[in-house]
Amino acid sequence: MDIAIVGAGRAGQSFARALGARGHRVRLVHHDELDAVAGATLVVLATPDDAVGATAARLAPVEGRVVAHVAGSLTLEPLAGHPRVGSLHPLAVLSSPEVGARRLLHATYAVAGDALVEEVVASLGGRALHVDDAHRALYHATAVVAANHLVALLGHVERLAAAGGLELADFLELSRQAFDDVIAVGPREALTGPAARGDLATIDAHLAALPAEERDTYVALAREALSLSERRAGLPA
Repeated sequence: MDIAIVGAGRAGQSFARALGARGHRVRLVHHDELDAVAGATLVVLATPDDAVGATAARLAPVEGRVVAHVAGSLTLEPLAGHPRVGSLHPLAVLSSPEVGARRLLHATYAVAGDALVEEVVASLGGRALHVDDAHRALYHATAVVAANHLVALLGHVERLAAAGGLELADFLELSRQAFDDVIAVGPREALTGPAARGDLATIDAHLAALPAEERDTYVALAREALSLSERRAGLPA
């Protein structure tokens, strides 16, 4: 397939490498080089989300060509005016072009619109996930929590460790074990610690020991852990 990717950031470069490795003819162009997409069967807009609509509007509609975006937060509305449109958003962290290209293979993609995007996902060995437009923002928020907020949580761990003269690395194996348990049995059954035991005295002791600027984060997470524990016990959340 002849594919033009508009946007040469991490997402665009990751897609270009992954699609090229699967035998597609790929052109990677900057957002101000739209003439270079001529002749492509599929144009993938890998621009920032808030630039998708403006970039699509600058593309002349071409019969038979599919214009798609990779923005998780957007429906197909910003592509209106093109005869064939679609979207494919990967549930993958594209932290660099090299890493991103590997992760795009066999990833899960939220797809919408033209069937051609599902062909592309299949060519990458991926799994297609269909999300209703009404749930699109919620879907993307969930993805942000699953990845970005997890990173932010580990930043909290890093700061707490430093306050006690330790390092993030001292706690990462503990995090890996907890994550493995979630994969194996789900969040409710994986929960351990004072919230799972209903040990409020220990939680109070933690709060007394924490740096003041870290307490709000701990309290928010402790409340969620207590709520999760109550749901596991079958009590009202």
